[in-house]
Amino acid sequence: MLIRSLCSVLLLVLLLAGGGAPVEAMRIDGVEATVSSDVTIPPLVKKRMEESVQVIGEQLLLGRRTETTDPEKISGTIHDVFDKVLVGYSVESVDTKLSSDAQVAVRLIPWDDVVRSVQVETTVEGMPTAVEALVREDAGGIDEVFREGLVGLPVAATDWTNGVLKKSLTAYLEKNLPEFRADFDVETDEVAHVRVTLYPRLPIVRTTDLSMRSDTVPNFALLAHRDIMQREVDSLVGVPVAFVQRHRGTFERQFADALDALQDFRAFGMRTTVTLNPAERMTVMSRSDSERFRLRLTGWLDIGRSEGEHHRREEDLLFRLHGGWMLTPKDELFYQAYLYPQDMDWRTELGYGRSLGQGVRAEVRYDFESHGLDGALFYRFAPQWTLRYEYLDYSREHEAAIRYDLHDFLGLEYVQGQEGGWLRLIGNF
Repeated sequence: MLIRSLCSVLLLVLLLAGGGAPVEAMRIDGVEATVSSDVTIPPLVKKRMEESVQVIGEQLLLGRRTETTDPEKISGTIHDVFDKVLVGYSVESVDTKLSSDAQVAVRLIPWDDVVRSVQVETTVEGMPTAVEALVREDAGGIDEVFREGLVGLPVAATDWTNGVLKKSLTAYLEKNLPEFRADFDVETDEVAHVRVTLYPRLPIVRTTDLSMRSDTVPNFALLAHRDIMQREVDSLVGVPVAFVQRHRGTFERQFADALDALQDFRAFGMRTTVTLNPAERMTVMSRSDSERFRLRLTGWLDIGRSEGEHHRREEDLLFRLHGGWMLTPKDELFYQAYLYPQDMDWRTELGYGRSLGQGVRAEVRYDFESHGLDGALFYRFAPQWTLRYEYLDYSREHEAAIRYDLHDFLGLEYVQGQEGGWLRLIGNF
């Protein structure tokens, strides 16, 4: 009974000394590495160092059992291997703690001279001034990439970090300026000088196709300013297509403002809208319209119209000059002059027009020749299709027509009058 009691006490003591259970051996499944120093290590460099130590540790530890592994021997091996690849630092100590996730802590001693500040000079290759300003705006944080990679780094270690800097710079550009690539050169000293050069990526804009239109002034009046808009548009030649697409709104406003700032555009209250279609062959549509005036020159040619009591063959060809003043955004007071060039005859009208909404416009006009009133109703039911009904007092005729606009300069209309139907070609000048 005494021996049994002594054995029970001894077993209890052993269990208490062992924490209540025997130590169980483990297999190492992971390695976590940390690198530290008494001075600040640049974050990008610190991350790269920890990745390197982790790779070394995984090669030495993964799959091994803790009871058969000597942590001091592992620490010595890591010390020797890592110290050989370092430049600008020396390994002070390595501490390895074994478990299923082993911990490897490395302490470093930097060499004497370290980088204390960074000056970055950025050059943008081949871009016009306005585009370069946008590129620099997108790349505004590029200085921080190099500060994170260099400040606090021993001067002798800067060559070792080129790969880290290149990787970080590429990641920054992919996020903020993906249409450009970069090269850089570093001159190391306590103040590091970095020269960065940004180059455009393909595809780039190679040619431009500019169109200028207006619904409120003669299109030929815009030709006097075409060279201004053409210079603006051509400034995008050589610029990456994707960059133009990303900043499309900015370029459209910039080009529109270039026209609207002109003295005659301001005098007529012109407002320009520009539409870009970015591509290697880029098309640009510029539409300039006045908010206060309407000035249009239109010509038409009747084909297949019969002569009659109220129509002469000489009247098949006609030009009309329309000059209007917008009383409100919907109400217009206008004057129209008609010229029949074949016999140089004139006819004039004074009129009032109002937009009724939903594409409908009504007009009433006083004819100075017949001293009567003409009336008209227009309905644009689709972007290129318009219905028209008109009563002409000077000829005592009713006309109904449907019109299709082939493009901004030419339309085709079928007209039905009291004396039959005919085709009318309509040109907008």
